[in-house]
Formats: sequence, structure tokens, C-alpha cells
Amino acid sequence: MRLLKTVLLSLLTLAQVALCAEDYYKVLGVDKQASERQIKSAYRQLSKKYHPDKNPNDPSAHDKFVQVSEAYEALSDAESRQIYDQYGHEGLKQRQQQGGGGGGHDPFDLFGRFFGGGGHFGNQPGQRRGHNVEVKVPISLRDFYNGRTTEFQWNKQEICEVCEGTGAADRVVHTCQACAGRGVRTVRQQLAPGMVTQVQMQCDACGGRGKAIKHRCSACGGERVVRKATTVSLTIQRGMADGTRIAYENEADASPDYVAGDLIVTLLEKEHPDLESEEDNPDRVDGVFFRRAGDDLLWREVLSLREALLGDWTRNLTHLDGHVVRLSRPRGQVIQPHHVETVVGEGMPKWHEDGDSVYHKTEYGNLFVEYVVVLPDQMESGMEKELWALFEKWRAKKGVDLHEDSGRPEKPVMRDQEHDEL
Repeated sequence: MRLLKTVLLSLLTLAQVALCAEDYYKVLGVDKQASERQIKSAYRQLSKKYHPDKNPNDPSAHDKFVQVSEAYEALSDAESRQIYDQYGHEGLKQRQQQGGGGGGHDPFDLFGRFFGGGGHFGNQPGQRRGHNVEVKVPISLRDFYNGRTTEFQWNKQEICEVCEGTGAADRVVHTCQACAGRGVRTVRQQLAPGMVTQVQMQCDACGGRGKAIKHRCSACGGERVVRKATTVSLTIQRGMADGTRIAYENEADASPDYVAGDLIVTLLEKEHPDLESEEDNPDRVDGVFFRRAGDDLLWREVLSLREALLGDWTRNLTHLDGHVVRLSRPRGQVIQPHHVETVVGEGMPKWHEDGDSVYHKTEYGNLFVEYVVVLPDQMESGMEKELWALFEKWRAKKGVDLHEDSGRPEKPVMRDQEHDEL
């Protein structure tokens, strides 16, 4: 009975301690059923958000960064996560005291192992930075107009998770015996009889790292890094320009030897579709065939000869977001070929960092419509006679002879005739 009371009292104490400390799942913003990938993703975002190097004027950022690191370290390991789920913070503490690991690590070291390189941003003394990686992503004009959140994949170099970037199957790294951990070896070379020189060379046993492993990791083959198809979330804001570059800090190729560079994503407008199809134009809107010119849009509208001369026509263009733009002319209003009409406010949204919000109202460029007049290839004889009689009647009354008004010669003059006159 006394033993039972002792056990119950211990469990009650563990529960009270767990309630006092903040829940690790809440710290990372995930639920208890979160997958390993979701936990890693949450740590990746929060650790970068609260990193002290990014928040030099916020003392609380350091504490938050440490807390996030502790939460990730506890939940990323299957064994420690199971103990935490059952016994909470006190269970992890007892495991640590019994030599079971699961605590006491430098959060900056954890950050460095996760992202590659050291635990701090920027160019710290002796710290290498990897190259930036540029990726071009094709974006449709409709997405530039409406805005969209989408995803793309690229083949990213990541630190091997199986060996945690050590390259060793047992995750144990030894000092290279060939170079004593220096990464270089001193080699004596005889130049001539009695002449010997010493040359320092990169250690061929460890590749200049100063460290060696006994058993290579089967996942990365001892290379410490692997290539994986990585999905990146991409947000296209309304009105972004063709060629806009978006930087993802420290999201380029990772390595234990350096801090990852930036992933630079360039948005390129897709080539205009040649044919209207369900794939290119699922909503059957005319707007996909617009041309963009900065904040303005261009459209070419075709008119028949009757419409250009007599008017009395209407066109309804379905814009990129589905709203309708009406073009029309009343009867009797003539449109000249290649006339350009300006439809104010029907162009591209003008990009602004605040978007369409209480702080900013989105403004739009203009839509420029060029009218092209198509003449009939041939006419029926009766129609031709009627039109000829009609035009002859009005030409006799108010007609203008363009040839006569131009002042050009009445007859063609040959070159020989010009010399004779001289």
C-alpha cells in the first residue's frame, strides 16, 4: 500500500511539473499527431525567425530560440518523444540524469547541424558560406494578375539525416591519424642529391577535413550530404513584375562545412499559349491572350469592314479574373484601322508591399485595344455593283481625289525621257 502511494505521488509530481513548463508541441506550433517532417519544418521556420543574429534588439528572442531548440531536440528523437508524451519534462530530465541523453546541447550547435555550418548567421570569423542557387519558375499571366500561392520542386543538397552529417554509419568521427587532425601533411621531397625540401599538401586520407570514419553511412556513402527533391512554397503577389527575384535566406545547398547560401527564385512569365486549351485556359477567359507591358495590358480586336465603317457592334472581353470588359461603338461611328483605344483601369494591378488592404488600395494600369480591320477577299457581283454605285454617287458629291491632291506627275516618266529633256 505504501509503495502504491509512493508511485502515485511520483506520477502526480511529474504531472504538476509538466503543467508548469510550456508544452513543447505548443512551442513548435504543432499538434501531438504531427509527423517528423512537420516537426522539422516548424523548427526550421521558428529557429530562423527567433535567431538572435536576426533580432539583435530583442532580448526575448534568445530565450525563444533556446526554447524552440529544446522542443525540437525532445520531439525529433523517437525515444525522447515517447518519454515526453508519457511523463513530460520531468521524464526527460530523469533520462538525462541517468545518462540517456536528450538534453544539455548547445542550441546554436543544433542549429548549425540542422542548417549546415556554424550556429550563427552572417559572415562570422572563419566561417564559410555556400554559393547562392538560382531557380527560374515559369508563371502564367493570370497568376501575375490574380496572385497565387503554389509550389515547385528542385534537387537540393541536404545534410544526411541518417548519419547527421558525419558520414559514419555509427555517427562516430575520429581524428585522422595520417595528419593528426590538421588536414594537411608535410611531405619531404628530394630535389637533388643532398637537397631535400618539405612541402605541405592536403591530406589525401581525410580530404583535408582532419577527421576520419571507420564505417561509411549507407545512405550518403560517407559523403555526409544527399540530393533530395525539395518542395518550396512560392507566393506570387498581385502585380509582381516579370523577372521578380525572391530570396529564401539560407535555403540553398546545405553542407556540414559551410552555412547554406540563399535560394534565389526568379519569376518568368510563361510564353503566351498559341491555342486555347483546357490546360492553358481552364476558365475560358480572353485575358490569357493579353500581352503585358509593365502595368498595362495590350489586346488586338478584329473588326469587319461593315463594323469599322458603320459601327453598331459590341464585344464582351472576359478579363483574367473573370469580370467582363465591354467594347462597343454606336451606329454611324467610324473606326480607323490600327486605332488604339485606352480603357482606363483595366490593366495589371500595380504591385505594392501592402497589397489590397486597409493600408493601401490597389491601383491598376490601362488596357490598350488596337483595332484591326479585315477586308473581304471577294464579293458577289451584285454586292460589288451596289457598293460601286453607292461610292461613285458620294464621290461625285463630296469625293476627294487623293492622287490629284498629292501633286505627283500625271504620267510615269522614264529615265530616257529625263535625259532627253536635259
